[in-house]
Amino acid sequence: MARTSDRTTNTQQVNHYKTLRISYNANPAEVKSAYRGLVKEFHPDCNHHLDNHDDIASINLAYEVLSNPQARAHYDRSLGIKHSPHSSSQGVKRSPTKRETHLNEDQKIDRWCKQVYEPILDLLEGIIDSLDEQIDALADDPYDDGLMEDFEDYIDECRGSYAKAQIFFRAVPNPASAAGIASYLYHCLNAISDGIEELNYFTLNFDDHHLHTGQELWRRAEEMRYYAQRAMQNLQTS
Repeated sequence: MARTSDRTTNTQQVNHYKTLRISYNANPAEVKSAYRGLVKEFHPDCNHHLDNHDDIASINLAYEVLSNPQARAHYDRSLGIKHSPHSSSQGVKRSPTKRETHLNEDQKIDRWCKQVYEPILDLLEGIIDSLDEQIDALADDPYDDGLMEDFEDYIDECRGSYAKAQIFFRAVPNPASAAGIASYLYHCLNAISDGIEELNYFTLNFDDHHLHTGQELWRRAEEMRYYAQRAMQNLQTS
């Protein structure tokens, strides 16, 4: 956060709103849309004959500032702009669960499997098993707005499913005998979280590096899911 603020202070002579060609009241969706459009306009794949390094650097810096609510508020104050906040933070409130000490280990495993493991596996199926199909569809033309919007919708669905999976994961403490399975799920969800961010970066700057990194993280998540499933099978048959 401090690094972004420092960069903002050092570049106050540059008007980030003008760089992105948006109004001072542009909402986050408009900021994102403007940034993506400019990246597409100045991307080397689209303009081989132009040296766009400085333009891309300015566009990236403008987006870095204006897409971050705190950095944007600081920047707006430096320009003397006063208006309502551009975004609001939302949190998920979870009621604490009570540990049922009267259950034996087999009952705890059965409860955890039904209330945590199985719901998470269902969510992971929708996330992990659809990426290749989504990328194949997008490959027809990554610069097509309609195809990119479909891919963004998929990312949003993954983000929603990930959030639900996190709620399930914390709903019931895992039994001691299922600690290994819970660990695999934990690492699987972490890979999904990082992968979502990488895929989202790709939709903003069309940099294939982020797409490939997202695919690698998806493969890591798939591997952790497999280990969790195998460990659960071994636990249930032991």
